[in-house]
Amino acid sequence: MTAEVAAPMGAAVAPGAERSRILVYIGLVTLFVTFANPGGGLVAIPVSFLLKNKLHLPSHDVANFRLAAAIPLYLGFLFGFARDRWNLWRRKDRGLLMTFGLAGALTYAAFAAAPATYWMLMIAILFGTGAYLFTYAAKAGLASQIGQQLNMSGQVATVWYVLLLIPGLLAYFFGGWLSQRLEGGDADTAAKTLFLVVAGVMLVIALIGVWRPKPVFDRLHAEAAPSSALADARLILRHWPIYPALGCWFLFSFSPGSDTPLQYYLQNTLHASDADWGTWNAIFSGSFIPTTLLFGMLCRRISLRNLLIWGTVVAVPQMVPLAFIHTVGQSFAAAAYIGLTGGVASAAYIAFLIRSCPPGLQGTTMLMATSLYWVAIRFGDVLGTRLYENAGGFVSCVVAITAVYALIVPVVLAAPRALIDTPDA
Repeated sequence: MTAEVAAPMGAAVAPGAERSRILVYIGLVTLFVTFANPGGGLVAIPVSFLLKNKLHLPSHDVANFRLAAAIPLYLGFLFGFARDRWNLWRRKDRGLLMTFGLAGALTYAAFAAAPATYWMLMIAILFGTGAYLFTYAAKAGLASQIGQQLNMSGQVATVWYVLLLIPGLLAYFFGGWLSQRLEGGDADTAAKTLFLVVAGVMLVIALIGVWRPKPVFDRLHAEAAPSSALADARLILRHWPIYPALGCWFLFSFSPGSDTPLQYYLQNTLHASDADWGTWNAIFSGSFIPTTLLFGMLCRRISLRNLLIWGTVVAVPQMVPLAFIHTVGQSFAAAAYIGLTGGVASAAYIAFLIRSCPPGLQGTTMLMATSLYWVAIRFGDVLGTRLYENAGGFVSCVVAITAVYALIVPVVLAAPRALIDTPDA
């Protein structure tokens, strides 16, 4: 591996008014693409209720379903690599949004007519994930290119993460509605409604691809044209700065026990209802927003390195309160604490990823992060389930998560200083 560090940002700085319009565009694309995410968005929570309440799967079978359904996500870097090399309809990222937004809409509309069975859900999510990943690669590559060329990595990361959280908030409440429908035995109708809504979201993504706002696209300069696939692969593998950035992202995502084991712990031990589980996740996700916005204010004044260090130190013990809760109400307070302590770190890791991308290969780098995220989430979920069922209950999961988070500190300290020693602009 080479030790060279790319210049952290380009020379251009967009005026304030144009910068705001650029961030609005990135936020809009992020919002709708996140709504369509089969691993989250409007899909994951309702499907988890279908598996748990309609198909009556135990916790380890739900975790295994999620593990298998996420196979395209583990290979997300291939979609990013395609984004960096393709130029569909000579519109680059807009071409991907148009083409695969429409493909995803047709996919979900077709599955809306099928019965809600285990294999129907599996196949629908696998196909939907493929279309989603192409739209996500377009969004991630474009946002990273903007962050690099216009000195906006922290601001882009803030909008990216806040708009990543909002669809999850709505999905958790939608999941509670679906759970009530399931109790009435109307799973097929609920699943049909779910898929039709997501089909509509994918159609909106295709329409966004038609739009070409000048402040976004006229300020970006062309980067090096793709060389051979082998040369591009060699370039990114030798680009040292991506490794600490990906390491931070992977470790922060690998939280064994924070998904399926936590749901079963709250519902089976603390007797939380399905609506309570949705509320817990909504509080958890919403509580990230204030401290993520705080990062957005600080990133133009404080170096990314300092925000990475202190954000990580605060986030390491964030799951510890879950070891001491005894009621559903206490779990809601813990959810708020966990979210508040994770906002700065989460946004800082995204900004670090944006800065670390080699020019022209932003899609590949950001989708490598996506692949690592889903590998960490799904395999962490399986490990956490094993700890929960066989190694002392949920407290063992809290210990494991805290130990993994502590490993992030030395990774941050090993990051190239030339890349992160400056604030935005």
